[in-house]
Amino acid sequence: MHATQFALNHMTTPALKLPEFFALARSLGITAVEIRNDLEGNAMLDGTLAPDVRAFAVAAGVEIITINALQRFNEWNPARRAEAEALIAYARDCGARAVVLVPVNDGSGQVEGERQESLKVALAALMPMLQEAGIVGLVEPLGFAISSLRSKREAGNAIAAVEGEAVFRLVHDTFHHYLAGEPELFPQITGLVHISGVADPDVALADMLDSHRGLVDASDRIDNAGQIRALSAAGYVGPFSFEPFAASVHAEEDPAAAVRASIDYLSAVL
Repeated sequence: MHATQFALNHMTTPALKLPEFFALARSLGITAVEIRNDLEGNAMLDGTLAPDVRAFAVAAGVEIITINALQRFNEWNPARRAEAEALIAYARDCGARAVVLVPVNDGSGQVEGERQESLKVALAALMPMLQEAGIVGLVEPLGFAISSLRSKREAGNAIAAVEGEAVFRLVHDTFHHYLAGEPELFPQITGLVHISGVADPDVALADMLDSHRGLVDASDRIDNAGQIRALSAAGYVGPFSFEPFAASVHAEEDPAAAVRASIDYLSAVL
């Protein structure tokens, strides 16, 4: 099996400013990073201009593989179009390769038939915008019961229906894959894998939330190692990006050591 390529999502260390976050990644031997548009007091919400973000990345020697994310992308309306235009332009100007597309996740938009149609409408509208900017759209199904897009197969079918295979890829999130209970892998149309582990022995599957998502270690309940191994064996060759949401990870005094320990664990078991 080829060497596993790790990436780092800014959610790992949301308090760090971008230059420090990029430097942290490089110190770990990681050159692929994901930035976010949902971190208060940080780029991009603090008004940092896209060319400045590009300059930070160049100086650190890292590549911005995604901006995470266009929320509620499958609820297409004029407001969403405006958000998409701004985010895609920012991605282009900061040198990001892709934009993550996150579905409605509040219990609405789930009606059979309607949700599939809404997904196709959104993808068809996004496709020319992404093509013109040279940006990939990464569709991320969420495994929560309240999500309007839980199935990777459903996402793949919609991409095929709009003939969007050249523009869109899937995000395989190990946490959401476990929650959704969809056994199939779709390595050929997967462009990114998000990894995080759940160690809490007491939380039931139905009660698992982002706040339970830590770094992956030996106590992981959702079989990140098995998922990574299976994806790689099936032909996936992209990055595996750390995306922990747990407050305990965000409070780490030495985040480099914490991420390094997870890399070492995964490298050993893989």
